[in-house]
Amino acid sequence: MAETFHAQILTPDGTLFEGDARGVQIPGVSGSFEIRADHAPIISTLGVGHIRIESEQGEPLYMAITGGLVEMSDNRMTLLAEIAERVEDIDVERAMRARKRAMDQLFKPETEDRLSAESALRRAENRLNVIEMQKKG
Repeated sequence: MAETFHAQILTPDGTLFEGDARGVQIPGVSGSFEIRADHAPIISTLGVGHIRIESEQGEPLYMAITGGLVEMSDNRMTLLAEIAERVEDIDVERAMRARKRAMDQLFKPETEDRLSAESALRRAENRLNVIEMQKKG
């Protein structure tokens, strides 16, 4: 039984991660799950959440993600993300401003597009939560 597997995380802008991993936690649309070496073949759609990659050395790496698809087969995982950001690439001030704008929109009685405001709030809060997770290790 293998201890690691090859993991690749891709976005429309390029490769965010490629290498061996011990495990990857993923936000599926029906709930989070973890992929480990020798995992059964799977294809799943992704929601808004975080990815936690446990490297060969055991160091966790976090990313914020919004939507996509993951496939695991023959100890090779490929994750295609609509949007994904490494913690070091997240602009905290921008995420805080986005959260405030979304909250302001949600509390306006005349807000017509509540779904867009709720979605923007989830994305901003996800970015901020991922930063906190990385700090905690």
